[in-house]
Amino acid sequence: PPGGGAPPHGPRESRSVDYGAVRALKGPWLRRAFEHFRRSVAGTRATRARAFERFREEQRDWLPDYSLFRALKGADPYSWWQAWPPELKDRDARAMERAHAKHAVDCTFYEWLQWLANGQLEAARAAAREHGVLLAGDLPFMVAEDSADAWTRQRELRLDATVGTPPDDFSKEGQDWGLPAYRWETIAENGFDWLRQRGRRTAEGFDLVRVDHVVGFYRTFTRPKDKSKPYFSPSREPEQIRQGEAVLAALGEAGTALVAEDLGTVPPFVRRSLTKLGVPGFRVLRWEKDEALFRDPADWPKLSVGTTGTHDTDTIARWWESLETEERTELRKLPAFSRLGNSEALHFGEAAHEAILDAVYSSGSNLLLLPVQDVFGLRERINLPGTLGAGNWTWRMPWTSAELLTDAGARRHTERAARLAHASKRQPRV
Repeated sequence: PPGGGAPPHGPRESRSVDYGAVRALKGPWLRRAFEHFRRSVAGTRATRARAFERFREEQRDWLPDYSLFRALKGADPYSWWQAWPPELKDRDARAMERAHAKHAVDCTFYEWLQWLANGQLEAARAAAREHGVLLAGDLPFMVAEDSADAWTRQRELRLDATVGTPPDDFSKEGQDWGLPAYRWETIAENGFDWLRQRGRRTAEGFDLVRVDHVVGFYRTFTRPKDKSKPYFSPSREPEQIRQGEAVLAALGEAGTALVAEDLGTVPPFVRRSLTKLGVPGFRVLRWEKDEALFRDPADWPKLSVGTTGTHDTDTIARWWESLETEERTELRKLPAFSRLGNSEALHFGEAAHEAILDAVYSSGSNLLLLPVQDVFGLRERINLPGTLGAGNWTWRMPWTSAELLTDAGARRHTERAARLAHASKRQPRV
């Protein structure tokens, strides 16, 4: 940024992500950089000025609404949009014009931030492709109630109801995520245009996308805020199948490969539908069981994503050490684990770690997706479902990206991953 000097590196020294500190550090520097751009570059024929205007034009279907939402929230960070003056809450056209004019600089700032982030993602994707690497991303199931999407798409959301999951073996009451429910009838009347836009935008950054909570796109468990009886929307299986398949068609229209997060309580018709569509679901080692017997990963279906765990599970290091004696005995009946000696099987060490990775690398699944902690044998988990606090979504790797190439321990793990990938014919040796 202009003005000389360099920002301090305090947050980089932390073992976890301190989001508040990062915002406090980067915010003023980004503002300074933007002011330089606005005063010296914007509106000229400079390459960056033209690139910014081109980005604004390409993203005009969502960027102006998003930037105005951020500007209005920035002016009063603690207000929900539903508490805004009625003319803004209800998006009156003249009120929107006045707000855009009043907050023009801030709106441009938030558009500029999106342009920067977009450019960095494009550069990372191009660099990865030079090395034969494609990027995978995530498409969330829902949006937050106090979000630009909810403000913009009020007619397509039920703000008087939330989504969640029905009661099951793990939760007697089920789950309430506090997120607004879709109005599927309205979304369908609009030709699933919103979801088509989301899929198109996601395709601009990623080659493959994990569709979160895919069962919710087939049938959404809806909880009215008035405490009346929860229900599935749609209610009948034929309509659920038609809707889910229409949603996946809209999300994948731009050509991005889709994989479906189909974990948890999922009715059989969903997986049959996914198979018909050619969309792979997940196979998680610890959950692939017939009663007490673990299924051999070699028998996992080709159309699937093999993995050791998810962002909501314990790491394999902790999982392995939490196994009951009977579970450990059953696992050792599988070919990948049969070579483990008694002492090697008891604790999570090099032998057990390699056996777990070998099992999923050599599985029948066409695709493999591993939590980074499991690749390196680290113990810290990233999220504990059903809890709030600083321990969730703040974990950081113990190495920088540069140190991954120089640290002996990190290299040992990355080289093993490359060896296993080559041995299982998942990746040519580089």
